[in-house]
Amino acid sequence: MTGPGVADRAADWFAECYGAEPEGVWHAPGRVNLIGEHTDYNEGFVLPFALGQGVRAAVSRHDDGWLELRSRQVPASPATVPLSKLAPGSVTGWAAYPAGAAWAIREAGYPVGGASIAIDADLERGAALSSSAALECATALALTELPGLSVPRPELAALARRGENEFVGVPTGIMDQTASLLGQAGQALLLDCRSGQASDIPLDLEAAGLLLLIIDTRVQHALADGRYAARRRACEDAARLLGVPSLRDVTDHPEAVEQITDPLLRRRARHVVTENARVLETVALLRLGEVDHCGPLLTASHASLRDDFEVSWPQADVAVEAAVAGGALGARMTGGGFGGSVIALVQERYGASVRASTSDAFAGHGWPPPRFLDAWPSAGASRLR
Repeated sequence: MTGPGVADRAADWFAECYGAEPEGVWHAPGRVNLIGEHTDYNEGFVLPFALGQGVRAAVSRHDDGWLELRSRQVPASPATVPLSKLAPGSVTGWAAYPAGAAWAIREAGYPVGGASIAIDADLERGAALSSSAALECATALALTELPGLSVPRPELAALARRGENEFVGVPTGIMDQTASLLGQAGQALLLDCRSGQASDIPLDLEAAGLLLLIIDTRVQHALADGRYAARRRACEDAARLLGVPSLRDVTDHPEAVEQITDPLLRRRARHVVTENARVLETVALLRLGEVDHCGPLLTASHASLRDDFEVSWPQADVAVEAAVAGGALGARMTGGGFGGSVIALVQERYGASVRASTSDAFAGHGWPPPRFLDAWPSAGASRLR
């Protein structure tokens, strides 16, 4: 959560690392994607919102041309690199994400001098809550705001994404960085990933007597392991077979997908096309104030991700089934897949029942108990001090 306490904690960590007070502390939130999975790099629609939890970067400048990186969460893996030597692949591990942000900003022509950065976070790594994008965005915002550079938020999101795509080597879309930098309290963000247009969509869960429960399955995911990239290539191949620039172009003609003779590519394309439709249907319901009617769309999204896109995992499937059995209006895996979290739309009075049902199901399989987090649409990245 944001506030003086987390800013002080990050500042204290900076002092422990570098023996001085930081010049400033910046926060960038993680995100939950309500619906719209694997549609972003297909130029489709996504509907994320920013979380209260995220990453803090405590930062000070210096003029020696070196970037120093320390993480409270990964204290055994510090990194110190000359900015002039930054190049894709030159930094590995967690430090590649902030280093990639610095590299992308410099590549865009903005002056980035030396800096000492201490990272602290209350966002679980590998839980599909976009801790990597939060790390990139906190760093990017600090490195531009501290010297007084004026970089529009959408451009900064694009630079952070470039760092992840080209420097780290993970071919993600723009959703995570945009949600982290542009999120608004009480709102979801409808992002058209073709035009870049972002629209705030009301998501007042509390007024509707609802909560969005994050169920961390405690199965770590890693998008850099090749399976994410393979899904992206399959979508590109499917679009090529259909003779369109991207699968976005057949959103209004879902029957076109059935023309694809390769059964794997047909399934991949079918997920993307139907998921785009589910995003737009969810947005229509939210604009009518009918968030309680969105549950079946979430569950349908999960079935599509499980069966057509094949990115689910056993703990996610069990969590979705158990959450719905415990009273959730709907549930689905969230994030790139192969590990991470499930989200469940729950009437507040059934919150305890859904938690118990899911915990019991995990225990029945002999799995470690899931972790639970109530998710509320929160403000985007900002300077804390």
